[in-house]
Amino acid sequence: MPPNDTVLVFDTTAAHCAAALRLNGETHVRVEEMARGQAERLMVLLEELLAQHGTDWSDLDALGVGVGPGNFTGIRISVSAARGLALGLGVPAVGVSLFDTTRHLGRLAQTAVPAPRDQLYVFDPDTMTAPILTAVENVTSDHEMSTDFTAQDHMLAMAQITAERADADTPAPKPLYVKAPDAAPSREQPPVILP
Repeated sequence: MPPNDTVLVFDTTAAHCAAALRLNGETHVRVEEMARGQAERLMVLLEELLAQHGTDWSDLDALGVGVGPGNFTGIRISVSAARGLALGLGVPAVGVSLFDTTRHLGRLAQTAVPAPRDQLYVFDPDTMTAPILTAVENVTSDHEMSTDFTAQDHMLAMAQITAERADADTPAPKPLYVKAPDAAPSREQPPVILP
């Protein structure tokens, strides 16, 4: 994509609602810290960002979305919004992971992002097929940490990556879940439904 294409990216995978608009070679970022409420805030934030820069939905050439790792509900919010918007607007949507943005921002191939219980997810797309979960003490200076960068840095990187990757053959974004779900089916027998 040429650098002057109009790209809108957003992310709700962490404790924030963040968006960036790449317009005429400049990227404008908004990050609002919030532990919950991203589903209610996301579309309003996107509308405000577009209006602030005199842009409309019909002006967009591509969408970018944070696909994880991160909060399960937050991932679902942003990915479903991106897929719906892309379908309705007829533009490509690009899934961008926290590993992608960390690697883009840093100088190292191996990246590490926070995981539950004081652990880290480590990933090197050149040598691994999937991220691995490890203890913090196992991560060395050979790894770029996602926490070395701000949410604004990640949004700027997401806009750049989206502009580079978006084309008509871009597959629909899908969530990046790097661990198995914590929930399990109920062990109780379901009620018998009488005819």
